Amino acid sequence: MNDLILRTARGEKTERTPVWLMRQAGRILPEYRAVRASVSGFVELCQTPELACEVTIQPVDLLGVDAAIIFSDILVIPEAMGLPYEMVEKRGPFFPNTIQTEKDLGKIRVADVQSDLGYVLDAIKLTKKELNGRVPLIGFAGAPFTIFCYMIEGQGSKTFSNAKKMFYTEPEFSHKLLQMITDSTIAYLKAQIEAGADMIQIFDSWAGILSPEQYEIFAMPYINQICDAIDEVPKTVFAKGAYFAREAIGKANCNTIGLDWNMNVAESRKLANGKVLQGNLDPCALYGSDKDIEKATIKMLDQFGPDHHIANLGHGVYPDINPEKVKVFINTVKEYSEKMR
Repeated sequence: MNDLILRTARGEKTERTPVWLMRQAGRILPEYRAVRASVSGFVELCQTPELACEVTIQPVDLLGVDAAIIFSDILVIPEAMGLPYEMVEKRGPFFPNTIQTEKDLGKIRVADVQSDLGYVLDAIKLTKKELNGRVPLIGFAGAPFTIFCYMIEGQGSKTFSNAKKMFYTEPEFSHKLLQMITDSTIAYLKAQIEAGADMIQIFDSWAGILSPEQYEIFAMPYINQICDAIDEVPKTVFAKGAYFAREAIGKANCNTIGLDWNMNVAESRKLANGKVLQGNLDPCALYGSDKDIEKATIKMLDQFGPDHHIANLGHGVYPDINPEKVKVFINTVKEYSEKMR
């Protein structure tokens, strides 16, 4: 088994730097688009274990990454809690109903993972079998604050001002909803691990819209709960835009801190409390020429050094990036990091 990413996450020295990409199973691959076209929509694809398995494994075969990440969505948690969503083409997720008051909490529940999210667990079991030990499988969930944003706002937003407003006007209600999300997420991630996930990642996609003080009050305590509840596999926390949270995440009970491309590597090393770092090439670098991609990737690897680093982008790969350019990034990581040893 290629267990490079697991050994790196545990802090062991490895023969080269492992590499994978956020959103690697998806729109950049024509093979994915063919599978996607065979069903009515994104949600159906997520809920069909055989197809979710197929698109999870595609980047392992086609791109040569060192890990698979189960094809799913962070918004399966609010759906399992009783708040269904739709994925609207070219617009993103949309919730017909939202949570606005304490009374609305009675309309949702802590997720029953086996009955409400069994399709994800089946996809993980199937994928583990099909991978047959080739690479580890990453499970994931959204961080409670990010899920809270969608449950209040009902769709994507640049500011999530309706969600943030709750922290100022209804803090007690906010904590109750965040706790329900956290309890659902812990059960969900534990079930993913039991189904076969080799490591997990928590995505706090909207972390950067909070002030440092709000992040300390409304986000970090719930991430800590999740990290403390899970000790079976390595854990990564990726809080996009939250440069101010690196020290707090460094103190959390996780193995790896994900960095976006705005976060200075040397500074992050000082704040990371010895943890492994993941990232952080700007996805837009992959629009460049092959030579420019190689140059940018080598510069990134030099900044991180040969140890305690999982190579990735600073966010998900963009859908219009050429897969051949992604391969240049992956192959450069493999070849150059081996020479660094």
